[in-house]
Amino acid sequence: MTLAEACGRKVPAASALNCSYRMFGHVESIHVADAARAPVYAVDEAEAVAGRGLAGDRYERGAGTFSDWPRDHEFTLIEAEVIENAAEEFGLLLAPGESRRNVTTRGIRLNPLVGRRFRVGEHVVCEGTRLCEPCAHLEVVTQKGGLCRVLAGRGGLRARILTGGPIRVGDTITLLEEKETANEDDHAADACPAER
Repeated sequence: MTLAEACGRKVPAASALNCSYRMFGHVESIHVADAARAPVYAVDEAEAVAGRGLAGDRYERGAGTFSDWPRDHEFTLIEAEVIENAAEEFGLLLAPGESRRNVTTRGIRLNPLVGRRFRVGEHVVCEGTRLCEPCAHLEVVTQKGGLCRVLAGRGGLRARILTGGPIRVGDTITLLEEKETANEDDHAADACPAER
């Protein structure tokens, strides 16, 4: 069963997914894996650790496939709408978490968040670093041929965690305006090194 079927929702056409983005959305699900290629599992809550990732996840532990690459693999997100669209338009069925992204979102476009700061829940502040393009490794792990082609340009977002704290299913995701970003910089400067 696809996410679209489970929710009983009509998936928007691909053109609708490319329209202007909303400034807020929410966390639909959270997934972590203990090690590279290990199965992902859903959690209702995870502790976001600044500069590291979600507590217990492979990348927070330094045990992910790409842990030795540039340090922006710590936190990844993907839109539920993209997963649903891939199922409806292309027949690519991905179970919840099968994209191997940490957070599945709903109601917010992620691509425009590259280079922008956003808040997850009450405390966690992140900065989008680049798109999380699907790769051949993901096709091998999921055994889903064509995944790279279908999700190209919409495979999610990589982000750095600037301020840690809990992330829960249902939490709001909000784009931070420049004034709020300046306040977060002030807070980060006041934090002890262990909190950065």
